[in-house]
Amino acid sequence: MKADSPYRGRLAPSPTGYLHLGHARTFWTAQCRARAAGGALVLRSEDLDAARFSLDFADAMLEDLRWAGFTWDEGPDVGGPCAPYRQSERLPLYRAALGRLHEAGLIYPCSRSRRDVIEAAGAPHEGAGDDEPLYPAAFRPDPARPLPALGARTGANWRLRVPDGEVLGFVDGRLGPQSAVAGRDFGDFPVWRKDDCPTYQLACAVDDAEMGMTEVVRGEDLVRSTFRQLLIYRALGRSPPAFYHCPLMLDAGGVRLAKRHDALSLRAIRARGDSPESVRLGWDPAG
Repeated sequence: MKADSPYRGRLAPSPTGYLHLGHARTFWTAQCRARAAGGALVLRSEDLDAARFSLDFADAMLEDLRWAGFTWDEGPDVGGPCAPYRQSERLPLYRAALGRLHEAGLIYPCSRSRRDVIEAAGAPHEGAGDDEPLYPAAFRPDPARPLPALGARTGANWRLRVPDGEVLGFVDGRLGPQSAVAGRDFGDFPVWRKDDCPTYQLACAVDDAEMGMTEVVRGEDLVRSTFRQLLIYRALGRSPPAFYHCPLMLDAGGVRLAKRHDALSLRAIRARGDSPESVRLGWDPAG
C-alpha cells in the first residue's frame, strides 16, 4: 500500500459453500480497483451463518482464492491491524452497535415470521432477488411504547424502524446516481436475530466502518441493501464508504450463479485442470 493512498477495499466471502465464478469475477473487480488505487485489500470471512458454515468450506475458500490469483494485505490467515477478520470472532462489536441503536430508540423487537410478512394482507413485495419483503406498517409497534431491555441474550428478532418517506441516495461507481424511498422501496428490516446473532445488514455495516473501508465492491443484487446500511451508518454516527456494484454472472439459462452451481465453482474448475488465467479470460477489471 502506498503511504499516501487512503484506499481500503475488501473481499467478503461467506464459507457456506464453494465459491463460484460469479463471486470470483466480483472479487477480481475489487482487487483490481484496490491495486489500481495503490491501496490495501482486506479479506473478511463472513462466517456468521452457523447453520451452513463449514470449516471445510472456510479452508477451501482461502485455497481457491489463492489459486485464482487473489492476494490480500489483511485477513484471517495473515492478520492485520483490524483483526479479528472472521465475523464469528467480532460479536462484541455487533452487540455494542445493537446497544447504541436500542439507546437511540431506533429498533424494536419483532415476533413476526418472514411468512407472516409475506402473507400479510396488502403487503407488497420488493424487487426480484431481494431477500427482505416490505414490512407492513400495521405490524409496527407504537413508537411511544417503552422498549424492553436487551438482556444478556436478545431472545427476539429486532428490526430497525426506517424513516418513512425519506429519500435516500448515493452515487454508485458503476451505476451512477441511485435513490430509494424508505417505507416504500424497503421497509423496517432485521438487524438482530432471535438466535442472538446480527443480521448481514448490521454486521456488514459495522465491519466496513470499523475496518475503515473507503469503497465496497459487490454484486448489483445488493443495491437495496446499501440503502439499509446507509441508515445504519447514520444511526451509528459513521460515514459510509463509496460503493461499486458489479453486474451479476448468469448461467446458460439466464439465472444468476449461486453456490448450488457446483460445476461452476472454483473448486470444480480447479479439479478439471483449468488454469487461473483461463478462468479470468475476458473479465473486465472495471466490472
